[in-house]
Amino acid sequence: MAKVFIPRERRPGETRVAATPETVKRMLKQGLEVVVERGAGAASLFSDGEYEAAGAQLVVDPAAAWESADVVLKVTPPGHFEGLTRHEAEGLKPGAVLIGFLAPYRNLDMVRTLAAGHVTSLALELVPRVTRAQPMDALSSQASIGGYKAVLLAAWRLPKYLPLLMTAAGTIKPARVVVMGAGVAGLQAIATAKRLGAVVEVSDVRAAVKEQVESLGGKFIELPQAESGEGQGGYAREMGEDFLRRQREIVQRHLAAADAVITTALVPGRPAPRLVTAEMIRAMRPGSVIVDLAVEQGGNCALSKADSEVVENGVVILGPSNLPAAMPHDASLLYARNVHSLLQLIIDKEGKVAPSLDDEIIAGALLTHGGDVLHKATAEQLQLQEVTA
Repeated sequence: MAKVFIPRERRPGETRVAATPETVKRMLKQGLEVVVERGAGAASLFSDGEYEAAGAQLVVDPAAAWESADVVLKVTPPGHFEGLTRHEAEGLKPGAVLIGFLAPYRNLDMVRTLAAGHVTSLALELVPRVTRAQPMDALSSQASIGGYKAVLLAAWRLPKYLPLLMTAAGTIKPARVVVMGAGVAGLQAIATAKRLGAVVEVSDVRAAVKEQVESLGGKFIELPQAESGEGQGGYAREMGEDFLRRQREIVQRHLAAADAVITTALVPGRPAPRLVTAEMIRAMRPGSVIVDLAVEQGGNCALSKADSEVVENGVVILGPSNLPAAMPHDASLLYARNVHSLLQLIIDKEGKVAPSLDDEIIAGALLTHGGDVLHKATAEQLQLQEVTA
């Protein structure tokens, strides 16, 4: 019987958990033993008692659980946090499986540790976007929460209403919201802003998303399409500087009239594209708000700072790096289901860990296995780092 361990997340500000009482019950039905660190779900409003009632074993000593686990389920990458005597990844036994958001581009030392320890690690951000993998698409489930929360954050900081209001004292015009990037987070931001009554305009390098934008009530900002912005798996690809310059010129006119701007544009494995320059910000109206959801990858906005509020010429710029953690209960419910869907692929009928490297989803998500770094882009970064060291 394979042992699955769910530790408490120790990264500052992280409130989510990788398994809920619901998914614990599902794992037990698969013949797995489930161990949960005490307090792991407290910040997500899942009590220790609920985990116990679901059939999990609660432990106080996470070090022993890391060492004996066959599978560890995480939200954030393993780290060397306050109160730990060593890096979490060093506690995994050879052959153990680690599943979670691993951010390999930003955690190369962790990747080395996992490979050196012969740990099989599956990064949820590497899960290929194929139809069969939709239940495992944690990027989408969490991005949707981020897009929703970003609009609420903007509405909270705006000095005006979002909807059109007709009152005895006169009419209040609706706020104008510009959403930059029509991926999962952007589409949810559009839908939320429209529900709140705002006028919504949308910019995206992929002309193919125009229909989706308009179906949600947004107005698509037409951009010069000398080159396609469609990347692999439905993501946007990195565009040339000439295209970005022309895009900024068009978008700047819309930003100057906007009350709120939500930026969500990301390119997998690359720094976030710089869409809003300092000059564009200074042309915006005082009191307007920018929420930069790409801040963790460098930001779409030139002046945004992670988890900080910046005010430039009266424009408020917010850079929340982990908005899903602001809604930990529902975020954890969705994330835990994504994790469990991936876990099912590596557990055989007898409840043993048996990942098939021939499975396209497993092969796509594999970061390390058998002492090697199997994700090509990460392996190249490691080699480059060693050459330049």
